[in-house]
Amino acid sequence: MRARRYSSYEIWSADRISRHSFTYTVFMKNITLSVDEEVLAVVRRYAAEQNSSVNALVRDYLTNLASKEDRAKRARSRLRELSVRTHGQLGRKTWKRDDLHDRQSFS
Repeated sequence: MRARRYSSYEIWSADRISRHSFTYTVFMKNITLSVDEEVLAVVRRYAAEQNSSVNALVRDYLTNLASKEDRAKRARSRLRELSVRTHGQLGRKTWKRDDLHDRQSFS
């Protein structure tokens, strides 16, 4: 696992810039990907146009993917909580499917 070290940031306020210094470490895993040469060439050009790197593009994509999955998981969990707490009841079915869609029965 490779550590990435960050060391300072700036806080902008209306009248001044405050500079805070600190050090923290973020551990990252390296992965190996297999990509078609032509695809990689196109992605390298795109990354250069964006002042980025292929590594940063892949990292951002995977981070967004994980974030979306996490949000979906939380939403499903919340839906289950709400369904357990609700006291709604379904009544007796008094309709027919064809009636709902104004369809004629073919008999």
